[in-house]
Amino acid sequence: MNADRKCFKSRSILAELEGHRGHVTAAEFCPWQTHIIISVSEDRSFKVWDHHVGSLIYNSPVLTAFPLLSLLIDAKSRQLVTGCANGQLWIFSLVEGHHFRCVTRVSLKKKSESFSRRVESRLCCLPEESQHPCTHGLEKGDEVEASLPVLGLAPCDLSAIVSAPCVCGLSSETTSCLWIGSSAGLFIFNLANFELEAVLHYRDFRSLSIHVAGSCAVMSKANDDKAICLLTSLFGRKIVMLEIRVAALVRSQQGHDAGRHLSVLPRTCVGPTSPLCFTTAKESKTPPAPQRQSAGRSTVKDQPLVFHTKVRSSGYASAPHVTMFSPKANTRKRGDHSSRCRDGPRSKEYPLESSPPTKLYKQRVLAHGPAAAHCVQYSAGDGQWLACGLANHLLLAFRADLSGTPTVFSGHDGAVSTVCWSHDSRWLLSASQDGTLRLWSLRRAELALCLGKDVFSKPVRSAQFYYVDTFVLLSSGPELQLLKYHIDTCKDEIQRYKQKNRCKRVFRLPTTGRTEITSLSAVNDFYSYLVLTAGRNRTLEVFDLNAGRSAAMTVEVHSRPVHQICQNKGSSFTTQQHEAYNLFATTASGDGIKLWDLRTLRCERLFEGHPNHGYPCGIAFSPCGRYVASGAEDRHAYMYDLGSSTFSHRLAGHTDTVTSVAFSPAAPQVDAVGVTADWQQDAGILVNHGGISAPSRMRSGCDHAVAC
Repeated sequence: MNADRKCFKSRSILAELEGHRGHVTAAEFCPWQTHIIISVSEDRSFKVWDHHVGSLIYNSPVLTAFPLLSLLIDAKSRQLVTGCANGQLWIFSLVEGHHFRCVTRVSLKKKSESFSRRVESRLCCLPEESQHPCTHGLEKGDEVEASLPVLGLAPCDLSAIVSAPCVCGLSSETTSCLWIGSSAGLFIFNLANFELEAVLHYRDFRSLSIHVAGSCAVMSKANDDKAICLLTSLFGRKIVMLEIRVAALVRSQQGHDAGRHLSVLPRTCVGPTSPLCFTTAKESKTPPAPQRQSAGRSTVKDQPLVFHTKVRSSGYASAPHVTMFSPKANTRKRGDHSSRCRDGPRSKEYPLESSPPTKLYKQRVLAHGPAAAHCVQYSAGDGQWLACGLANHLLLAFRADLSGTPTVFSGHDGAVSTVCWSHDSRWLLSASQDGTLRLWSLRRAELALCLGKDVFSKPVRSAQFYYVDTFVLLSSGPELQLLKYHIDTCKDEIQRYKQKNRCKRVFRLPTTGRTEITSLSAVNDFYSYLVLTAGRNRTLEVFDLNAGRSAAMTVEVHSRPVHQICQNKGSSFTTQQHEAYNLFATTASGDGIKLWDLRTLRCERLFEGHPNHGYPCGIAFSPCGRYVASGAEDRHAYMYDLGSSTFSHRLAGHTDTVTSVAFSPAAPQVDAVGVTADWQQDAGILVNHGGISAPSRMRSGCDHAVAC
């Protein structure tokens, strides 16, 4: 009798959860909170329950017009993945404090087509025909699948196959993948970068009797190369079991040798035929004429001016009386000053474990009237200056603490779109929509060099100093150009009117397919041979200027052209792992931020928490290399931790779209400093302990921008 009662109790209903308005299609327990149950239904929503008390914790809005069919909870990334009947994947964050925010939404059909094009290209030169949707494997008369309903989801372990860089929280052990079973095939999906790792179509197997599945279930064990798939036919009574070799499937569809030989840190010496050797032979020759002239003047100076024996010398031949001005006091003061500079707060090492910027430090109005801040950048070496390019054709240079009156550089006839500091913080480089490239002297607050349309056949989209200020690197149309410049720093005010500054093009290299370059990036803080470029056709190409050629290229980087490439350059006050310098990020409107590893040219992370649909908002790496900041169209600046795909902080206070962000390379005390800027009637800039941002559109009725 007691045994029957125990059996009855073990089979009794513990909780009955009511609330869905349609058939419940899937439900799962939360692995780290076993009292939590998440369910999806044909009512196109998911619900979060506490079955201990029988209460509803969270009720999502209607996600799509199609019923939700499958559900998976990933314990590593703490994310909820649900799939619907039209092939859409919805991914939500289950991290405490994120309030079930939507991380991203993925179209399985679009991802499959993009993956097929990348497999065909093999990460090589992009042929023109590969721009069209891939139909590889389809025979004549076949049609592309209209939709790919997500019939089942299951975990997949690829830690031994997909290698990730072991820096900044990125590693293959923390990367989660899952199986997606659909009516037309099986897909391996990466939850870190939201990309497909492998695709298996049922139609590719002639011996397989099921080409359209009605249900799908996949099982695979950790550290096991085999996966078992169970399929049922949609139009018949057949059941098929497949055994899949996971490693062979993944490696057959990926090009792992795309960038293995590439590294931002140089591994070889500069070659004798390299374009970077241009200055070595020219500047090593020292003209002997000034030395002979100096020797002649020295000989004449030592002879007496009067040769009569009865007339005393006027004193020009005697040694000067230098004892009147002893330099000891000045030397001690200069030494004390340099000692204070060395021991000052800006000489301290940037803390690698510092928290990201979250508190507003200072706010400053840049310009009154309709003016937008397009770009902001700290000086590279010491971080004591901050440059801002405005839409009213002006370039401003502030002190890092935004104190005092800024230095104003005027002369452009269009909005300043690019600003770059030299490594020694003495020069400013700016590019404008008027098609000119200008080099400014910070100390004299004047124009040193101007290159206009007579030099460049196409407008300059991006420009920067390169190779520790040896060259100016820029993009003009489909060409990458290297300019050697000379700035005369002579203080002769009498002959100041003579123009001695000059610039010469020493190297030019077109992109593959001669597509227009939309963005470029290269390291200037140390010697590096590699230059990264993004093309109008959504390609990413790496150039090796030591060899003077293209080194690697990958296609389908974003769904839209990339408008900024940002490298993890660190700073003079930080010491990162040498592998971390191979990380870089790209961003495109409407497609989030992608984190790449240069050695493999693989996307390792995708950050999509910030709204960015129309305006090209800027991004920046923190000097510690642990965070990526981005502007957004909802008047916030977003901060991402590289170890997670969702944002860690959202910085409020702006009055319009945040267009540009920057980090100070030298943090005062133990805090980082950053700036943000936005569009507004009175353009402003905000400085936080940790970051900086800048304004975007002009809007009447806004007083100023707010710093994050």
